[in-house]
Amino acid sequence: MRIDLPHGEKVTHRDVAANGARFHIAELGDGPLVLLLHGFPQFWWTWRHQLVALADAGYRAVAMDLRGVGGSDRTPRGYDPANLALDVTGVIRSLGEPDAALVGHDLGGYLAWTAAAMRPKLVRRLAVVSMPHPRRWRSAMLRDARQTAASSYIWGFQRPWIPERQLTADDGALVGRLIREWSGPRLPEDADVETYQRAMCIPSTAHCAIEPYRWLVRSLARPDGIQFNRRMKRPVRVPTLHLHGSLDPVTRTRSAAGSGEYVEAPYRWRLFDGLGHFPHEEDPAAFSSELINWLKDPEPDR
Repeated sequence: MRIDLPHGEKVTHRDVAANGARFHIAELGDGPLVLLLHGFPQFWWTWRHQLVALADAGYRAVAMDLRGVGGSDRTPRGYDPANLALDVTGVIRSLGEPDAALVGHDLGGYLAWTAAAMRPKLVRRLAVVSMPHPRRWRSAMLRDARQTAASSYIWGFQRPWIPERQLTADDGALVGRLIREWSGPRLPEDADVETYQRAMCIPSTAHCAIEPYRWLVRSLARPDGIQFNRRMKRPVRVPTLHLHGSLDPVTRTRSAAGSGEYVEAPYRWRLFDGLGHFPHEEDPAAFSSELINWLKDPEPDR
């Protein structure tokens, strides 16, 4: 969806080719590249506040729609995390940049972790929001009953076709309910929620948005999933900022904390008190300040 930012800033919308598909990006500013990766059930619009803040701070801020979402191609396959991470690194190359600081939320955070491990030369820095390292995520889903319960929506996605129909019923009402339930006390504006609902109702989007979660669960005991988990033993060797809301009902703080064991570089953990699953939208000023200060720090602390 090609829409302008809420305060009238004109982002540049265009498509770039990468990894055998076409991806929509929204771009603002000049300087070192910061690539922003959205999560579920959203699209590039989730980074509207950070696009402006990063551009004002001297960065080339680019928010992409992941495969199957927003204005990007809806391909019949390719929704495993390794391939989705190659989408991300392919977009970096297509933008003509040698590397990028990756900022990922939720599923986008999972892919950011993966890209940093698989293609370390293309990732300058890593910032992950509301998502543990893939190995921590797998362990929590299998061994932590409370995290399993918190992720009940993911288990529900394993049914064929029913989840797609639920997400698009009543003009995407379930999307709005999930976003409100997963937020902290600072609830989103109705207009923003409606934007996400409309985006989910674009034909085939619901199916494509669910497919990565189907792979994550169905591959837990399959050879491809076990092999991916082994690949993620490779440590992240770039400075990493890990951001989390203390009231996140979807990803427990206990699940996310401890991801630093997979980082062999400066690692900073920041817990936002009173925020839920979407800290970058619930308190955009505090979030953007934390992110930009860290990006500008030449020697981020461990």
